[in-house]
Amino acid sequence: MFTGLVQAIGRLERCPNGVKVHFERSGSLGVIALGDSIAVDGICLTVAECLGASGAAAGFRADVSEETLQRSLLGVRAQAGLPVNLEPALRLSDRLGGHLVSGHVDGLGTVRAIQRQQASWRLELAWNDPVFGRYVCEKASVAVDGISLTVAGCSRDGAGFWLAVIPHTWTSTTLQDRRPGDGVNLEADLLAKYTERLLAAGPLRGSGSSNEAPLTSGWLAEQGWLS
Repeated sequence: MFTGLVQAIGRLERCPNGVKVHFERSGSLGVIALGDSIAVDGICLTVAECLGASGAAAGFRADVSEETLQRSLLGVRAQAGLPVNLEPALRLSDRLGGHLVSGHVDGLGTVRAIQRQQASWRLELAWNDPVFGRYVCEKASVAVDGISLTVAGCSRDGAGFWLAVIPHTWTSTTLQDRRPGDGVNLEADLLAKYTERLLAAGPLRGSGSSNEAPLTSGWLAEQGWLS
């Protein structure tokens, strides 16, 4: 699990059955070890090999499944040797500064426009598959290439949306490298997806017991949730 707060920038390299990530720009992931989970442009990868000599790792190698390559831009960016956002897995003692990010990309998006404003950048994006727009609403969270960002506004169906990016986020991540027409990895809010799934599943049916009580205002009042 991650928070969408980028800690370092690396550069991708394609290798047999996976990728290599070389640490480059400012920031640090601290000590990394075999088996650690690291988000690479919003994709949760497992460290299969630490690169570099005598302690201080210069990067790592990770195996990549066909599913990951199909769902994300990881393979394309590795082939081109592009920079990527990096974040180590969340510790239970860490502050949740962004939002809960699983590191599992839902789909791809496209940069529609970038506008420099007085105190921020306006970044306009669109889901390549409009069906994911159902998880987008104003002031909701979305992970863009692994970066936790807040939706400033969106179209009626949520397929198109825009974000206000502050200077620190812009200069500390690969957003500064993006141009209109570029693709991005997108992960919708985890809570929205779970909520949709639970509502669609309906009431829980216990084995050999009666159906679960329906969720009504009366039931909520009885349980002390409403006064």
